[in-house]
Amino acid sequence: MDTIDLSNLNRQFLFRHNDIGKSKAECAANFINTRIPSCTVTPYCKRIEDFDEDFYRGFSVIVCGLDSIVARRWMNGMLLSMVAYDDEGNPDPTTVKPLIDGGTEGFKGNVRSVVPGITACLECSIDLYPPAVNFPMCTIAHTPRLPEHCIEYVKVLLWPKEEPFGAGIGVDGDDPKHISWICGKAEDRAKEFGIEGVTYRLTLGVIKNIIPAVASTNAVIAAACATEVFKVASSMYAPLDNYFLFNDVDGVYSSSFSYERNPECLACSQKPQLITAKPLDTLQDLIDALKEHPLFQMRSPGITTKINGKSKTLYMPNVPMLEAQTRENLERSLADLGFLDGQELVVVDVTSPTARVLTVKFP
Repeated sequence: MDTIDLSNLNRQFLFRHNDIGKSKAECAANFINTRIPSCTVTPYCKRIEDFDEDFYRGFSVIVCGLDSIVARRWMNGMLLSMVAYDDEGNPDPTTVKPLIDGGTEGFKGNVRSVVPGITACLECSIDLYPPAVNFPMCTIAHTPRLPEHCIEYVKVLLWPKEEPFGAGIGVDGDDPKHISWICGKAEDRAKEFGIEGVTYRLTLGVIKNIIPAVASTNAVIAAACATEVFKVASSMYAPLDNYFLFNDVDGVYSSSFSYERNPECLACSQKPQLITAKPLDTLQDLIDALKEHPLFQMRSPGITTKINGKSKTLYMPNVPMLEAQTRENLERSLADLGFLDGQELVVVDVTSPTARVLTVKFP
């Protein structure tokens, strides 16, 4: 879905200046197919969530170069959901699709090799991911000091107020019109407070949480991923076990080590996870805990449960009609909603293609 921007040209060799504005997937596929006639690359200009299990079952190995933790967690969940187990709990090898995940952050990079259902998955170490950077609302609204504060002000406060592209339309970081509107309004606010530095590129970086890429780091990590794919496809050498770290901030340093499976992993442990709450906590408190807990780190969880034998939707944020109908539950206490100690919840979130089962434990 992403398109080529001028800033993309300095860190890769697939795109040229006349490709600006075109689909990254299509241009990359055309370049490789032309350069290597014996190779066939098929581009898909869609979100990874737009494809079902049958699509992913068609591959022997999945290689990820995704730009967000949410997308990585979704793909990890999809591959785990495809694994079938026998009566003894052992995974069926024919249903396992290896995952090679590569990522860079400036002069740092890493590669993960995951065999779903067998080795540690991406969420086994979810608590090691850094928390998202958030600016205090009081600073954004009243005392901005940085250009990023001005951009966040427009995104968080001005956008929902003015609804520049229609009612209910959220910010799309891949839409140049949205970014341009936010950039223009942020420039106005920056001038009001004597702040310099608001640019289109910075606006895009803040909205999409983009970290500048370095060509040399990208090349090393891409080569490491390609090497791992060769190992998996040919079985000529033992694959990475299972984490490779690269750092060339000051000299060149690399290391590898093995992550162990987390027996309490929300994604691959195959058992309901506990979350502690109090009967007088509100549903909003519970949702905040799901977002902030280092082992869950959900983004917009929707919750259903069974109360008195009947299925009940407690809150569903991503369906406007259901969100309006269930919004009042947010301020109700868990006891008032009928929760008991050991209450099982079915939770859906953008971080996983499948629902997660959690058990509420009262102290």
